[in-house]
Amino acid sequence: MNRPVQPPASAYFITPEKEANEARTLAIIVDNEPGVLARVIGLFSGRGYNIESLTVSETEHEKHLSRITVVTRGAPHVIEQLKSQLDRIVPVHRVVDLTRVAGEDGESAPIERELAIVKVAGKGEGRVEALRLADVFRAKVIDSSIEHFVFEITGRPSKIDKFVAIMAPLGLVEVCRTGVAALSRGKAGM
Repeated sequence: MNRPVQPPASAYFITPEKEANEARTLAIIVDNEPGVLARVIGLFSGRGYNIESLTVSETEHEKHLSRITVVTRGAPHVIEQLKSQLDRIVPVHRVVDLTRVAGEDGESAPIERELAIVKVAGKGEGRVEALRLADVFRAKVIDSSIEHFVFEITGRPSKIDKFVAIMAPLGLVEVCRTGVAALSRGKAGM
C-alpha cells in the first residue's frame, strides 16, 4: 500500500526549488556583555541552522557594542525569518544580511576577508613547490625550519580554500582559520 508523502513538519525544512540554499553573511550588532553570544548562537542551534563561519569582536568600546558576523545557509525566506527572530533578542541592536544588501543596492558582493595560518611539512622539491605556490597566493612565511613552513594568508574564503587544497598534497599538517570578517560596499554603514 502506497501512502502519500507527508510534508515536513516545519517550514524550516521547506526549500522551494526556485529558492536555493545559498550562503548568507549576517552582521549583528549586540551589547558587549556576558551571555549575549550564547543567546544568539542558541537561536541558530535551537532551530537547526548550521554556522559556517563566526567572528565576534568589540567594535565600539564607549557604547559597549560588539559585532557578530555569521555565515550560514538557507533559502531567502528562511533567512528573513531568522533575522526577525534575532531582532527580538533584547541585546541585539541591528541585524543586516550583507549578502542581500549588496544585491538590493546594485552593489556587488560584500567585502569578505579571512585570515588563515597554514603549516606545511616537507623536504626537497615539495618544500620548494610549497614556497613557490605560497608566493603565487601572496601568503607570507611567518615561521620555518628545515622541515616545515607556517604561512599566513588573508583573502576571500574561496582563496583560503584553494590555498589549503593545493597545499594538501605537499604536506599540509594543520590549518587555523579566523572566520569571515565582512562589510557592505559603498558609503553606508550599519
